[in-house]
Amino acid sequence: MTAATSAAGAAGIAAAPAQRRASKRVLPGFGLTLGYTLFYLSIIVLIPLTALLFKTATLSWDQFWTAISAPRVVASYRLTFGASFIAALVNLFFGLLIAWVLVRYKFPGKKLIDALVDLPFALPTAVAGISLTALLAGNGWVGSILEPLGIQLAFKPAGIVIALIFIGLPFVVRTVQPVLEDAEKELEEAATCLGATRWQTFRLVILPSITPALMTGFAMAFARAVGEYGSVIFIAGNMPMVSEITPLIIIGKLEQYDYAGATAVAVVMLAISFILLFIINALQAWQRKRAGAPA
Repeated sequence: MTAATSAAGAAGIAAAPAQRRASKRVLPGFGLTLGYTLFYLSIIVLIPLTALLFKTATLSWDQFWTAISAPRVVASYRLTFGASFIAALVNLFFGLLIAWVLVRYKFPGKKLIDALVDLPFALPTAVAGISLTALLAGNGWVGSILEPLGIQLAFKPAGIVIALIFIGLPFVVRTVQPVLEDAEKELEEAATCLGATRWQTFRLVILPSITPALMTGFAMAFARAVGEYGSVIFIAGNMPMVSEITPLIIIGKLEQYDYAGATAVAVVMLAISFILLFIINALQAWQRKRAGAPA
């Protein structure tokens, strides 16, 4: 009996390393799936970006600098990144508000509103741009009221911001909503029992737990807004130095067969977007590390 028990124990000890190695394999055929993943990412992401850089490398430094620093191009940078940042900030606030209402309250028509949040995902961007233009133009429902007051939204930078808010809102809502649903309400109840006000509970208990999701939603909304073309082109007016976005500059250069100049401007947009996303991801990592650190 003792010998059998000892043999079984020895076999279990010998099998333990093999079990640990097997437990590390989350997916079967790891080598094959990893190879396919790298191949797919290379085809979809790395090769196009490499071609972009190689095409830009055909320019001399003076030609590259002239292409990316022309006054018209610089004005489009300011408009594109500025409007995208403002739209992402607005979506950060109102996206959190909408997600909070959808998670914490029950009311008639809740499912309908929840479905409408995803409308910008399904709606073609050109349709969104035409709809917003018809609404905000001088003869539209909203524009006919605001323009007599001296407020013009269509064919101005303000109209671009509104279009970017429309297409970026779902990114914040859908990123924050599941985090709020999974939040531990016991912590809120404990804070209330300890005498915390509603604002203190939100600021000290809820907000730290949803900050990474908020930052992720902000980054996704900002990235989508920077590259948006279809919904903006109709409402922008496309006036040089006033309401001309950078994607339109790139399209114009392509139509003039200035492929190297178009790729040069695209490289600048890519670099700025990458730096901003890197900063946001670094802030997210710092926030997670701070949240996981012992008090």
